Amino acid sequence: MPTPPPTIPAEHRADVERLWDYHNMHHEIRPVDVGIGLGSHDLGVAKIATDFYHQRIYPHLVFTGANAPTTIETFPRGEAVHYREYAIAHGVPADAILIDTQATNTGQNIEYVRALLAEHKIHTRSVILMSRPYQQRRAYATCKKLWPEVDVICASDPLSLDDYVTSIGNTKKVMDMLVGDTQRIDKYAALGFAIPQHIPDEVRAAYTRLVDAGYTSRLVQ
Repeated sequence: MPTPPPTIPAEHRADVERLWDYHNMHHEIRPVDVGIGLGSHDLGVAKIATDFYHQRIYPHLVFTGANAPTTIETFPRGEAVHYREYAIAHGVPADAILIDTQATNTGQNIEYVRALLAEHKIHTRSVILMSRPYQQRRAYATCKKLWPEVDVICASDPLSLDDYVTSIGNTKKVMDMLVGDTQRIDKYAALGFAIPQHIPDEVRAAYTRLVDAGYTSRLVQ
């Protein structure tokens, strides 16, 4: 019999859905100067970046990302390299794509892409940051801290929570990542890495319950 798809434990579903919705910025997509795909374990970033290019949302596309412990097995040649290969295989012209293969965190993603665009003399007033669904808010807050003058909107491959879990194939990994990114909203703002973001009480409560339930592998000290 086929292996059943991964599912979110019923006792945690409401809390996971709360965090999932919080991290989605719900931005309206509109044409911008540059699309930026942030590296991760999620090939959906390359997919939505490719789709937007074909929709003429932007003329320039940048993928950024080296490797991390969570991506080295999936993308052994580097996140940005694999994303670029996906985009080219799905019809994006190679000369429309720039890549940064050095960034290992979101701050470096923004800084290195900004420098790369300046090097190529691509005037950038507006960008779409494309990321994992639960990275949207942190990516936005980081970009506004490091590149405050740019108009930034965020997007992800528009999968439902359940479809996203199925696409990743590991429920606990997704839940741990959601918890970790929620912690980083406060922590990174306090460290000066990002602008502050309001966290509603119900989101904080959901986060605390998931931490207490043991979804802690992506927390930072």
